[in-house]
Amino acid sequence: TTGKPVAMGGSLGRREATGRGCMIATKEALAHLGLPMKGTRVVVQGFGNVGSIAAQLLHDEGCKIIGISDRTGGWYNKRGFDVKHAIQHVQAHGTLEGFNSGEAVTNEELLELDCDVLLPAALEHVITTKNASKIRAKIVCEGANGPTTAGADAMLDEKGVFVIPDILANAGGVTVSYFEWVQNRSGYYWSEAEVNERLRDIMVKAFHEVLQLSQQHRVNLRTASYMLSINRVATVHKLRGIYA
Repeated sequence: TTGKPVAMGGSLGRREATGRGCMIATKEALAHLGLPMKGTRVVVQGFGNVGSIAAQLLHDEGCKIIGISDRTGGWYNKRGFDVKHAIQHVQAHGTLEGFNSGEAVTNEELLELDCDVLLPAALEHVITTKNASKIRAKIVCEGANGPTTAGADAMLDEKGVFVIPDILANAGGVTVSYFEWVQNRSGYYWSEAEVNERLRDIMVKAFHEVLQLSQQHRVNLRTASYMLSINRVATVHKLRGIYA
């Protein structure tokens, strides 16, 4: 069992890990595309554990969070939000309803805002063939599981949108769950700084392995992620002599 309370053998940094992984993946994508973190306009759909933490960490890195939303609707502010204030509002009221810090927008409108990075961190299948042509982000970082349909993914690829797929972008959570297992097995527990540093190392390495394969075979990151994953499993099966 992972995700345990720290007092019961859980790992420091586990709660923030998925959002932190999204931040790291976004940072690497921006660097690859030659875009600075400072001033990069980010829209985050979903303001739960993943979205709020990713928004805060990206804000801390110099990004401008211009759009946020939850199940009650969204808010847009071209000057950028005070993310800590938004988090405090949710902690006090349960949702972003009544936040009143900018222009109210629907979740559908939020996805189509003019931005540099779109981070869907709520539901699956929110980017579809019906709205993919209206997505204006340069980068889509999939914090949620399956937020983009297959048809929409092809449309974004054709438009040249740099999609960081869920299998890569939101892997921070399962990575730190693995760290928790490692710490339980060894009986030695790391500091939060150690957890974050090791998570960063793994996320950066994974991003560039996928990127390299993507460039080598001229496929998008999602296809490259699957290729890399399948190849690793196939290699182990071959070495074990298991072919069925």
